[in-house]
Amino acid sequence: MRVKALFASFLSLLSWSLGPIARAQDSAADSPTLKLTVKADYVALRITGTTNITANAWQWRVLPGGPEDQIAWSHFDPPNATGTFKLATPMPAGGWYRVEVRALEGEKVIKETGVTRPEPTAFIHVTPDRIAALPDAERAAWTAYVTLSREHEHRDHETLAGECRGTRAPVSKIAPTDGARFICPTKVEAAYFASAEAGTLATTILSYQTPSGAWSKAVDYTKGVRAPGTHWTTQSEAGWHYCGTLDNYSTTEQIEFLARVHQVTKREDCRAGALRGLEWLLSAQFPNGGWPQVYPLESGYHEAITLNDDAMLHAVELLLSVSTAKEPYGFCDEALRKRASDSYARGIQCLLNCQVNVKGKPTVWCAQHHPITLAPVAARLKEPVSLSGAESANLLKFLMRDGPTTAAVRSAVENAIAWLDAHRITDLRKATNADGKTDYVKDPASTEVLWARFYDVESGEPIFAGGQDGIVYKTYHDMAEHNKVTYDYFTTKPADIVGKERERWEKRLEKVGKK
Repeated sequence: MRVKALFASFLSLLSWSLGPIARAQDSAADSPTLKLTVKADYVALRITGTTNITANAWQWRVLPGGPEDQIAWSHFDPPNATGTFKLATPMPAGGWYRVEVRALEGEKVIKETGVTRPEPTAFIHVTPDRIAALPDAERAAWTAYVTLSREHEHRDHETLAGECRGTRAPVSKIAPTDGARFICPTKVEAAYFASAEAGTLATTILSYQTPSGAWSKAVDYTKGVRAPGTHWTTQSEAGWHYCGTLDNYSTTEQIEFLARVHQVTKREDCRAGALRGLEWLLSAQFPNGGWPQVYPLESGYHEAITLNDDAMLHAVELLLSVSTAKEPYGFCDEALRKRASDSYARGIQCLLNCQVNVKGKPTVWCAQHHPITLAPVAARLKEPVSLSGAESANLLKFLMRDGPTTAAVRSAVENAIAWLDAHRITDLRKATNADGKTDYVKDPASTEVLWARFYDVESGEPIFAGGQDGIVYKTYHDMAEHNKVTYDYFTTKPADIVGKERERWEKRLEKVGKK
């Protein structure tokens, strides 16, 4: 009897569980349903749909630009017996905003539905809330900046889409990859830039200039001119990763190369390409004077003001050369030199504003800073919020050699030198462990002088973040035990800053004081 009672309870429970489902199915059968899926490539929009509706007319349309578009409806054959249908149309030249489908009985619309193109990826730093909280003038400038960035992004996308449609390619090909950084060979005879080799390279470089005016990184230019439908970048993430960047010497070095070829050959295409690159550099600058790693803006740490690998520093150096008509930039007219000078000055001020204060005391810089608040921010797992030994040293070297000698710059330099001097590491020795890998071991007798790549902002102690686990360790040894190490966690660059560069700086100030 107990078993029968349990079985009866189970049936009752099963009936209660299935009841809502059955009722929902009955209800769904009574109500009209119409569902769409839209897949887009460079060639076409491909639409599939499901429905339980029987209607005497079916219509669809594609809105290319926005909700205000007035596009006529077109008829299509009714769904098949299973209630499914498929549609396709060539991709509109300007892209698409929304696909809509409806079922009609006579003139009456029974059901209408649509799919709207996904919004662009939201930014994590340059957010609407951050911009809305700014004072009026700053808010207007940042709103205009983001709008222009989106316009550049759209133009880049549509240019590649048009090429792909011309070749009937639904997707673009990625650019050929070269792991080495492209660096303009400045320490060669000028005759090199008049050579056939340099001319061929210049032509290839021009073919990989994005519509916005920049270049990606790690492109193998030895493979020849970019073919239509080939992307400007080798990177993944839907083909738009690092599509216009200052990372790894990109863009500034291509501008330099083209300018040098023009200097000795007077090739107009090289001059035009260099000028387009300079216009990109001016457009990419934030309203507060900083530069992102990638422009048009790419969501993530790429939005940050990037000192890592000297990205922003390269931009400032180039603009200084243009503003002073330093060769090979003699072709830049007075108006462009003035714009470059203004941009350079805003860049210097931004760098001064980014110097991190800890308990009211100026220190050094982080490898990347928030584009609006200027606070230190993290990037990859191995790049935490921190004070940077390496990037700060490179920035100081530029300021001490070529930067302004204003009171503000002098104060920033002296405070940063003092901080670096106080944070040298003298009790570590580079060694090889039992596995043949690099390690750093405690040794009070060591004569090596090192600085950490990263220091904790508050304590000033060296920190070591794992590239795989993201954990911040207090020692290199502990970090390396848990992570694959493919990064420089120590540097000797500050040694010159607190040594011979400081002496050189003091002599420079003496000369300025005598004028």
